Amino acid sequence: MKTTKNLLLACTASVATIKLPLLIEKLQNLDTEFSFNIKVILTENAKHFVKASELPKNIEILDDQSEWNAWTKRGDPVLHIDLGKWADMLVIAPLSANSLAKIAVGLCDNLLLCVVRAWDFKKPLLFCPAMNTRMFDHPVTSEHINKLKSWGYHEVPTVSKTLMCGDTGNGAMAEVDTIIENILLKLRCV
Repeated sequence: MKTTKNLLLACTASVATIKLPLLIEKLQNLDTEFSFNIKVILTENAKHFVKASELPKNIEILDDQSEWNAWTKRGDPVLHIDLGKWADMLVIAPLSANSLAKIAVGLCDNLLLCVVRAWDFKKPLLFCPAMNTRMFDHPVTSEHINKLKSWGYHEVPTVSKTLMCGDTGNGAMAEVDTIIENILLKLRCV
């Protein structure tokens, strides 16, 4: 008998967002003790790299407008709070340098960052950085990653390869299979 988990996947503005359809497909076809209810948050700029039509029809796709459509008056649902209550785990894959910096300093100017700011620390949050090597090598990047890890968030480390821009070096998002291994590992520990 499989245990069903509510998985909130989020993508920020990185070309690695193109891997989202494959990540969802593999999660839905896993032969493990878990099955997943999946919802996706796309930041406005992440939408540049993936289209809703590329994702399964049974996946709810949420964005900043979803937050405002849900609330019109006092007593209406607050989406970023409700998503945090619904989800058993949050996976941010990819996490851009910009969104990483915003999380590290507590900004919450979009749906995803509001979910993160209101996240229940008893639940796992996995983040998968993805950025150009020059951005990854900037000293503030390791400071931001270490800050998130100090809060108990779990980093799925970047890999070194030739990036989409043609540069070669560290900063590429982990492979989809590695992300899934980390998801399963964390769920088995909860």
